Amino acid sequence: MTCPVDFEIHAQAGQARAATLTLARGKIQTPVFMPVGTQGAIRTLSPVHLAQTNSQIILANTYHLHQRPGEDLVARHGGLHEMMGVDLPILTDSGGFQVFSLDKKKVEEDGVTFTYEVDGQRTFLSPETSMDIQQKLGADIAMVFDECLAFGTERTYAERSVARTTRWEKRSKDAHTRSDQSLFGIVQGGFWPDLRKRSAEEIQEIGFDGYAIGGLSVGEGHRKMVEVLDYTTEHMPKDKPRYLMGVGRPIDLVEGVARGIDMFDCVIQTRHARSGMFYTDRGRLRVTDSRYKRDMYPPDSNCGCYTCTTFSRGYLHHLFKVGEVLGATLTTLHNLYWFAGFMARMRQSIIDGEFETFRAWVHEVYPERPPGKPPERRNKKGKR
Repeated sequence: MTCPVDFEIHAQAGQARAATLTLARGKIQTPVFMPVGTQGAIRTLSPVHLAQTNSQIILANTYHLHQRPGEDLVARHGGLHEMMGVDLPILTDSGGFQVFSLDKKKVEEDGVTFTYEVDGQRTFLSPETSMDIQQKLGADIAMVFDECLAFGTERTYAERSVARTTRWEKRSKDAHTRSDQSLFGIVQGGFWPDLRKRSAEEIQEIGFDGYAIGGLSVGEGHRKMVEVLDYTTEHMPKDKPRYLMGVGRPIDLVEGVARGIDMFDCVIQTRHARSGMFYTDRGRLRVTDSRYKRDMYPPDSNCGCYTCTTFSRGYLHHLFKVGEVLGATLTTLHNLYWFAGFMARMRQSIIDGEFETFRAWVHEVYPERPPGKPPERRNKKGKR
């Protein structure tokens, strides 16, 4: 038995929707971006700083927390919220993407056997063990255990995988007994419209509190991603939250919302921050460039975050040049603040009937891909 979520749609612009997702720990205004705290922390950011970013919900990862420190130790703390010192809602990924990105694994009907890349420990993960781990972690939303297909997978394997994912998700629901934790299903199907439709229908028949789209951001590129969304979301329920997993570039966010997606997560906001990359209303700014060495302007003069109202580009440049971790902290704080504001503005544009204007602005400032730049991809091992 799961804890049903309340999902109320307030306004729509085409398929884009502004809604409120109500969980036990509060109301989430959607569309929403979820920062990723894979190991039980937003990297370089304390809970005090996190509170200043206006983030509404964060994500942690079952696979990594199972390995270190272990779900039993997390449970001894009273769950993730108590251990992390965070009162925001938390969603835990099932670990499916991380497992299936590993080179050495054995997939069977019972589950997956694999080698943990840090210490070589042999590990087994199944729908039942994933549910047990996530219930001990105590997140507000748990994800079913599924099989994530790589881009380029052959159709014959994809057909078998979709059937196995349906069986695994049914087992996930049967094994999930925590009444104060919601459970989301995941639609798979690779890059075939009929398999996506089949998966969406089978997963809905099982019945979940929300539905995610998995198997994207695996190297297919932006155009293929939106193509898959076009023939997937039409088969998903309109009265439940929809979550696109592992996607977070501004253009991907706005095009996902345009196709009815409500929730997103990605690592680029924090990963790019650790290399001195700021997201701004004028595009990306790399503060480590030599041109900013003596620059007295704030990183983003239009931003109201602590970083931009307190420090100069020159100071941030200095912090990165000397290897001071404070540089990564301040840049991470800004990026999460900016993306929270970006999503809030997108939501307001839907309410005001100005979504297409906002969408056009995003395409102008953050085009599909800057010339000569490779597409963004998740880390091969799913690390954040």
